[in-house]
Amino acid sequence: MDTLIHKVAALAYVDKQISYLQDEYGDLPEQIESQKEQVTTCEKMVNETTGILQELKDFVNKAKTTLVDLKTKEENLAKQQFQVRNNKEFDAITSEIKHLNLEHSELSDKLRQEGIKEENLTNILEKQKTDLASEQKKLEDLEAELADVSSEQDDELKELTKKRDSILKKIDQETIDEYNRIGQYHREAAVQVVKGSCRGYKIPSQRLVEIRNNMDRIFVDEHTGRILIPEEITIDESLVESIAD
Repeated sequence: MDTLIHKVAALAYVDKQISYLQDEYGDLPEQIESQKEQVTTCEKMVNETTGILQELKDFVNKAKTTLVDLKTKEENLAKQQFQVRNNKEFDAITSEIKHLNLEHSELSDKLRQEGIKEENLTNILEKQKTDLASEQKKLEDLEAELADVSSEQDDELKELTKKRDSILKKIDQETIDEYNRIGQYHREAAVQVVKGSCRGYKIPSQRLVEIRNNMDRIFVDEHTGRILIPEEITIDESLVESIAD
């Protein structure tokens, strides 16, 4: 049970067990990444609206101060009208008062419009914050679910990884490279022959004899591209234990 193909069979068995564990995660990792993007999008929207709202509030505060200043100037000019010495001074002050009135009126109208915008933006911001909180809660739930699965698998995965590392140390690098190369295209890099066939493809009898009589060599199925494991080998925990020991 110390031939090359026995070692590859043990490695394939361990990899299959690890794959089963990883399958329990399902699409949770992908869901989490997608949810993180959703949270980031919501955060950007909240930040953008907050920025716009702050700029609007700054304008409103400045506009209110300006209105007070305009009103004060207008009142002062009105007092000066009673102190003029001729019609020319009176007309000049009257013209300036009209200009201040117009500026005050225009700014007041804009202030009312901006007040409506501020109210709308405040409502939008509250909705965005609610959406953000909801998306963050979804992310937290997904991460908690992933943590639960991970905690259940942690010890088992560590033990399998330990056995895998031990088996790899007993296999030559060329075979490992070939195994990894095949694994890039197939979930199972090595599969067992079943009743003279591999994944539905019949293997010639002469080829089966050759595989059986040369267990320190690697044979690859011409149809599936996978490493062939003779059906005479029993692939189970005992095989893994004997190789990984």
